[in-house]
Amino acid sequence: MSDIRDWRPFVYGGMASIMAEFGTFPIDTTKTRLQIQGQKTDRSHSELRYRGMTDAFVKISRQEGVKALYSGIWPAVLRQATYGTIKFGTYYTLKKVATDRGLLHDKAGNESLWCNAACATMAGAISSAIANPTDVLKVRMQVHGRGTSDVGLVQCFREIYVHEGVRGLWRGVGPTAQRAAVIAAVELPVYDFCKLHLMETFGDQVANHFISSFIASLGSAIASTPIDVIRTRLMNQRRVHQLQPSITPAATTTTTTTTTPRLYYTGSVDCAVQTVRNEGFRALYKGFIPTWVRMGPWNIIFFITYEQLKQFY
Repeated sequence: MSDIRDWRPFVYGGMASIMAEFGTFPIDTTKTRLQIQGQKTDRSHSELRYRGMTDAFVKISRQEGVKALYSGIWPAVLRQATYGTIKFGTYYTLKKVATDRGLLHDKAGNESLWCNAACATMAGAISSAIANPTDVLKVRMQVHGRGTSDVGLVQCFREIYVHEGVRGLWRGVGPTAQRAAVIAAVELPVYDFCKLHLMETFGDQVANHFISSFIASLGSAIASTPIDVIRTRLMNQRRVHQLQPSITPAATTTTTTTTTPRLYYTGSVDCAVQTVRNEGFRALYKGFIPTWVRMGPWNIIFFITYEQLKQFY
């Protein structure tokens, strides 16, 4: 990768991301279902239907069919084709730029943690903001599962665009970018750090990639789950109609009702405050187990695939 215009990190990053997404998507579906349940403000999701990841997995399979575990897989694949491609390609390109300018390594040849994290943060935030519409589609289809079995990617996109406009496709973009930045800032530098320090023991082999990616996934799961809960709830919410009294011009004593569209949450902070107030602080870590369980295999599949593809360099 001597040229910063090298296209291979982008292509290999996208291909590895898609492979990892297919392998772990059912776990992601259980995570999304756990995160949206128990909301006091949204009555359609106030019921606690699942006790945990395993219970969610079994109930979704029995009640809606195994196919429901893959509801939203195509927007997820489309997301990885954009987000994964841009994220990993940009990250390694920025590291190359930093190296050429003498910013990444110190005099002893060690990588700077802060510079590494800065490259990862920028790559994660930019790529996730661009790919946000595909994330919204994925969450909507995951939440409704069987209810969207006859609704494809195009139909779901059209429904959001018609009823909510372009802004609906970028709902939750703030916490999405924040989450991606946090994950990238923790995950990528930790992986590179572990891989470098395990090189003497395992070499540049699959065992090294496996251990490094597993360690990286734990840190990113702890740091990102609260933001992920907020992001999922913001993406899933639709404008609802609230009945309000109004006075007719003809008779001031007669009242009728009109509907005014509103959102359950006005933004990230409001969602976080209402979630903690109504459900307790632990609600911000709903879906932590499937998040970690998914991130582990996801990172393992991704980094092993990516490292193998790099052999074609």
